[in-house]
Amino acid sequence: MSFHLSSSPSSLLHDPLPLCNLLSVYPKSTPRSFFCNYNPNSSPSHPRNLLQVSHVSVQEAIPQETQSEKPTLDANSPDSGFKSYVWVNPKSPRASQLRRKSYDSRYSSLVKLAESLDACAANEIDVCDVITGFGGKLFEQDAVVTLNNMTNPETAPIVLNNLLETLKPSREVILYNVTMKVFRKSKDLEKSEKLFDEMLERGVKPDNATFTTLISCARQCGLPKRAVEWFEKMPLHGCEPDNVTLAAMIDAYGRAGNVEMALSLYDRARTEKWRIDPVTFSTLIRIYGYSGNYDGCLNIYEEMKSLGVKPNLVIYNRLLDSMGKAKRPWQAKIIHKDLLTNGFEPNWNTYAALIRAYGRARYGDDALVIYREMKEKGLELTVILYNTLLSMCADIGYVDEAFEIFQDMKSSGTCVPDSWTFSSLITVYSCCGRVSEAEAALVQMKEAGFEPTLFVLTSVIQCYGKAKQVDDVVRTFEEVLELGITPDDRFCGCLLNVMTQTPREEISKLIGCVEKAKPKLGQVVKMLVEEENCEEGVFKKEASELIDSIGSDVKKAYLNCLIDLCVNLNKLERACEILQLGLEYDIYSGLQSKSATQWSLHLKSLSLGAALTALHVWMNDLSEVALTSGEEFPPLLGINTGHGKHKYSDKGLAAVFESHLKELNAPFHEAPDKVGWFLTTSVAAKAWLESRRSSAEVSA
Repeated sequence: MSFHLSSSPSSLLHDPLPLCNLLSVYPKSTPRSFFCNYNPNSSPSHPRNLLQVSHVSVQEAIPQETQSEKPTLDANSPDSGFKSYVWVNPKSPRASQLRRKSYDSRYSSLVKLAESLDACAANEIDVCDVITGFGGKLFEQDAVVTLNNMTNPETAPIVLNNLLETLKPSREVILYNVTMKVFRKSKDLEKSEKLFDEMLERGVKPDNATFTTLISCARQCGLPKRAVEWFEKMPLHGCEPDNVTLAAMIDAYGRAGNVEMALSLYDRARTEKWRIDPVTFSTLIRIYGYSGNYDGCLNIYEEMKSLGVKPNLVIYNRLLDSMGKAKRPWQAKIIHKDLLTNGFEPNWNTYAALIRAYGRARYGDDALVIYREMKEKGLELTVILYNTLLSMCADIGYVDEAFEIFQDMKSSGTCVPDSWTFSSLITVYSCCGRVSEAEAALVQMKEAGFEPTLFVLTSVIQCYGKAKQVDDVVRTFEEVLELGITPDDRFCGCLLNVMTQTPREEISKLIGCVEKAKPKLGQVVKMLVEEENCEEGVFKKEASELIDSIGSDVKKAYLNCLIDLCVNLNKLERACEILQLGLEYDIYSGLQSKSATQWSLHLKSLSLGAALTALHVWMNDLSEVALTSGEEFPPLLGINTGHGKHKYSDKGLAAVFESHLKELNAPFHEAPDKVGWFLTTSVAAKAWLESRRSSAEVSA
């Protein structure tokens, strides 16, 4: 039969308790006098043999003083009160009698004593009565066991004082430490700190276990700054932190906002192979994620896996959240798969992180799978999650899905649509030209008490433009001005886009709107539409000034629309002039590429009118090369239109170009192994260019 107190001192003084899981980052704390005596980069006196993740945390550190105080088993020891142990046949009739006399039986009695003390009134008389009624002499080791098993922070200090007076223990600090553990169980840092002050008043010198208990209590209470303060007091009392405490302080410094110190300790932990608990790894992932170092998050994850340790669910959720912020949905999918493979059940935070990751990256199908899985499990979504899904649907053209999500949100009983909700819904309907639905959503928005924003009214104008309801576009524009809203570049770009879809005879209705919204844009549009005769170079000057006056995020959209407008008005020369201006400003970069084997035209980022204009210019350039300069073509020539379709249309650029190339009788054919590519040989291209020149000469 083993002697419990001597065989498991850690179970008495440092039972494993889960560390607190904080989400917030505190302001960076200023290192104090601790750093005069402690250098985080110095070598420890007892380096670990292996960097590993374990269940060891600062709560579980075994103080050296406690280890040296293992109770003796010597029967002659005056303090032991026990006989030497001998092996007894468990089948012997005397076995049960001897077992009752063993320390197992005494330990059970002490646990019951602790329960009685927890239940009694918090006054000296009642506490004394319970201890006196124990029915036997208490030894110092018994006091440790009793206090270690208590949970009532009100009676524990009274019990401590009673035992200190009656037992006169040789190591008072141990009794103080296990009493602090009682306060830690109830997350009462204030009582722990008060007890520390009492220790000093009585002349009791704190040890490492004292500080590790206070540090762990502060961490569990969500007060990492206080944990740092207690850590930095250790040298003042002659205590040097061991590797377990230092490893735990990575987490405390990280949560307190002192990232530099946390990472410095982590670098040392890797070099000296300390044991690090999963909560500390979780904090490191949060530190890297907060700073935008998403590769650092993945490196921590890979280091954990290389040690053969499975992350906990908190770590998986933080990784998923970091990959969502990094817009790396493919890595979120891998982490999600690992989570399931390792036997974890996703919780609400897991699903929320996945919806954010897939929604931000516009992984529509994946996001909807997670959304429906949440609904099947009865998990409620927040307004933010609903809005993330609706915004994604608006961006990728999932109209029916957006309506389903909106209806679910309204019927949830817990989420009320806000301005963002209605904005996304109106955008969905507007982009596909569903006027009645967009108008109904706008009415609901106003009835809910939300004034339409410029973004919403921009979407409404886009909707009317698609439906070719020009008068409604003008009416909505006037509403914007009446609300005192100043049109921005995107709003003006929307007006310009509507003009490209408007019949020529009604464009004049929109010119006045454009002139009011952005006079420089209005001037350029008037020169295109009203066929003003101007001196050479004037149009280019006006267009250049327009480009200089708008943000870089809308420059390509403006030029695309202006070129589309030119193509619609059959003004190819102006379209070519604007395209050339875009090349000079490096707005249209990478349109052409040349190698020894292939010359290519890349049109993926262009509107239809801009793509047709670029094709026209490229054909002229090829004619110049082949028929005038005599330069040899490479074996292949290609046109890359991309293989996608427009999110709100069944047709993509490839489908339109296939038809257009047939009209031109061009020898380009869609490549069977390269979707979105149209290829031809140099021989076929030269023959076609030659026939085009001959036809042009005959026509002339």
